[in-house]
Amino acid sequence: MELHYKTLFTYGSKYSDDAELVKDCIQELFIGLWNRRTRLSAEVNPKAYLMASLRRALHRKIQSENRLTKYKGDCLDHFNFEISIEQRIIDSESLQLLIKNIAEGMAKLPKRQKEVIYLKFFHNLNREEIAKIMGNNPQTVSNLLQLALKKLRVDFKYAIATSIATIVFFVLLIM
Repeated sequence: MELHYKTLFTYGSKYSDDAELVKDCIQELFIGLWNRRTRLSAEVNPKAYLMASLRRALHRKIQSENRLTKYKGDCLDHFNFEISIEQRIIDSESLQLLIKNIAEGMAKLPKRQKEVIYLKFFHNLNREEIAKIMGNNPQTVSNLLQLALKKLRVDFKYAIATSIATIVFFVLLIM
């Protein structure tokens, strides 16, 4: 729990602004795991399994507590992804402009494509793990990722698009 709590909370917060709801779902997830510990497979990637389980738990909890009115739809369609810009990044004007362009490009992407990019580049998950989390097959994840990157390339000019992964990792290192 100590190893994955922060990641799970950050991921769960993308689906709900209610921090207590996210914390409750994480706690219930780990209680359920403890109760089923003898039947769990050791061959599963724990991070991907936990993220997929949390996503499903949040969906069920939001539906059962009638919190869908906040989202005007299915909570699985609600994935709030924004790139936060820390004060240290503001010092460089060129980096500011680049981050602004990335954020604008990400805002234009459909929610499922945002989620795939988030899981791929911010959590370093492979397509099979992302597929399990999102409830899709790996080919769908690949297609979503390729479509997202293609749209970003169109929005950003060729030089920015070819180095987007490097830029995202650079921003993460600075933060």
